[in-house]
Amino acid sequence: MDFYSLDPVIAGLTLAFLAGLSVPLGATLARFERIHPDWLETELRHSVVAFGGGALLSAVALVLIPEAVERGTPQLVLGCFLGGGLVFFAVDRMLAAIGGRVAQFLAMMLDYLPEAMALGALITADPGVALVTAGLIAVQNLPEGFGAWREMAADSHLPRRRLVLLFAMVAPLGPVAAAVGLFLLADQPAILAAVMAFASGGIVYLLFQDIAPQAHLDKAYAPALGSVMGFALGLAGHMAMT
Repeated sequence: MDFYSLDPVIAGLTLAFLAGLSVPLGATLARFERIHPDWLETELRHSVVAFGGGALLSAVALVLIPEAVERGTPQLVLGCFLGGGLVFFAVDRMLAAIGGRVAQFLAMMLDYLPEAMALGALITADPGVALVTAGLIAVQNLPEGFGAWREMAADSHLPRRRLVLLFAMVAPLGPVAAAVGLFLLADQPAILAAVMAFASGGIVYLLFQDIAPQAHLDKAYAPALGSVMGFALGLAGHMAMT
């Protein structure tokens, strides 16, 4: 069946769901990843976290902020960006006080859900761009899911069964976000701009406070190169969309 002949609602919800499936897929890869010798496993793990960080940075620089600036006023975008950073500073402090480790999961959701909203808003106006956007989201979500699982699985406060359920619930959230974008935000560009700018502020805070430090590994250079490759992935997707 031709994608372009599908009903826009079905197409948008399906694309968002398929893009979200890469989150539990990345988590599954993290669960079964076993590489020897141990130093290689450690370097690979840090490299994947850095790759996800680069992909998050590209999402902010190439998708979320440009789309927010296009749709909103400078005052709205700047205010929501700063607000997102401040809110997630407060959330991070609260989680640190109770011993939680969910920075990468929060950053992943801040990336995925606003982009899924934008996907829903785009599906009727430009199905081709929406299709490329869904592919980019899916590829970004894979290393982000991997890194988020490794971070949260290391936290003894979180039972594994509950953690599996949490990651499994991410994929269905994509169609919900896409439906919000399609039915509520397609004609409300200022609200969509505010959501994207707020998410960007939160991602930038979490990226430099938690994710980048976790990706660093003494006397190893692959993780830093992984961040460059992650950003390059986002850049390639951005150029494909323009």
